[in-house]
Amino acid sequence: MAQTTALRQFAQTETQPLQRRPVIEINGAEKTFGNGFRALEPVDLTVREGEFLTLIGPSGCGKSTLLGLMTNLLQPSAGQVKWWGDSFERTGTPGKSLSIVFQDATLMPWASIEANVRLPLDLAGVPRSESTPRVRAALEKVGLKGFGDRLPRQLSGGMRMRVSIARSLVTEPDLLLMDEPFGALDEFTRNKLDADLLDLWRERNLSIVFVTHSIYEAVFLSSRVVVMAARPGRISRIIDIDVPGPRDEEFRGSPRFAALCAELSAALREASDQSGSHPQDE
Repeated sequence: MAQTTALRQFAQTETQPLQRRPVIEINGAEKTFGNGFRALEPVDLTVREGEFLTLIGPSGCGKSTLLGLMTNLLQPSAGQVKWWGDSFERTGTPGKSLSIVFQDATLMPWASIEANVRLPLDLAGVPRSESTPRVRAALEKVGLKGFGDRLPRQLSGGMRMRVSIARSLVTEPDLLLMDEPFGALDEFTRNKLDADLLDLWRERNLSIVFVTHSIYEAVFLSSRVVVMAARPGRISRIIDIDVPGPRDEEFRGSPRFAALCAELSAALREASDQSGSHPQDE
């Protein structure tokens, strides 16, 4: 995957973030499970076109629950979630779609890499004459050109996550939702995949919602960071990551990066202090 600095430029444009069209609108959405456990108190949040928004917070703060509402895998107990201005079943903009990348690569171990990436196109009835070039293009985008005939067990953990990302991109989504996709990887591999993800974000003009426990990852990737507190899950603070220059290794070593990490760390300590006293799982 090309590592061009140009793709990681956060240049000023005529359309500022607050003027961009909403992709997801969460209005007073909360979640209480059947056993009475309240995972989320009412949340108001808007994700806009072209935004890279990251959710971060202590364990049990409802990050995965909130992401579940955004994916429509969970339904709110109260409140409303809209995608492109409408319900999930009838989004207001024809042709708009989303893809999900989970914590695990969730690949079919018996199938080739190409077959794994092609799965959503097969399920959609896309003919092979169309799906094959799309699959190979997606694999090339994530740096896996020539690996299509391999099996998942023949790849490293980082490469398997690249396959998972390729599978999510092959449907050409407008919105990508990612639940700690790089959390189990070593720091070097994670940093490489973070940089490659930014390339894809800029190149594809994606909207991305990303969940992480890493302060450094959140600052490196995000346009905005949503800091959450726990018991019940709620938004504690939203931090803008205003960095108009390139996000690269030089940025990681800059005073600005260090200052933003310190600000986010302080916000997380405050969120932890706000959290309730009864332990819970997300």
